[in-house]
Amino acid sequence: MQQDKHPDYRAVVFRDRAAGYAFLTRSTATSGETIEWDDGETYPVVDVEISSESHPFYTGKARTVDSEGRVARFERRYGGADAEGT
Repeated sequence: MQQDKHPDYRAVVFRDRAAGYAFLTRSTATSGETIEWDDGETYPVVDVEISSESHPFYTGKARTVDSEGRVARFERRYGGADAEGT
């Protein structure tokens, strides 16, 4: 690796305010805010909108909203099953 060309890779806390969840990881993300972690050290904190704790796919709260139905819409547009034989 070339020196002085890559961003600083360090420990950073990512905080999901919607879920009230924070986790410590390594990243190149920067922030002006800091937080004192459980180990007594102070780390920069980056607020995120969605994490695995609040994302519907990971929490099991994902829903598919299909008010009309794809099959019904296809049949309405292209004649449906009864139009095949005629």
